[in-house]
This record gives sequence, C-alpha cells and structure tokens, in this order.
Amino acid sequence: MAKKVVATLQSSAKDFAKVIKVTRAARSGAYSFKEDIIPSDKVQEYFASKS
Repeated sequence: MAKKVVATLQSSAKDFAKVIKVTRAARSGAYSFKEDIIPSDKVQEYFASKS
C-alpha cells in the first residue's frame, strides 16, 4: 500500500519547480535568498516580478 502512495506523489511532483531568487537589501547591501516551490508554468512570471 505504501508503494502506491509514493508512486502517486512522485508523478505529481513534476508539475512544480523549486526556484531561488537573490535579493539585495537597499540599506545594508547584503544579499539574501528567497526559495519557493511554484508551478512550472509560473516560473517566468515569478522572476519577472520585483518582489
């Protein structure tokens, strides 16, 4: 039974992507990283946004 659940989770995970965006603080100039898991078709929109 457990193998069936794992197989269904693996097949649905291909529709998502883990993205890492680098941002720089205006005050200190330090870099920070923001990680998100988003649908694969929204990746370009994610990087196009300013926030």
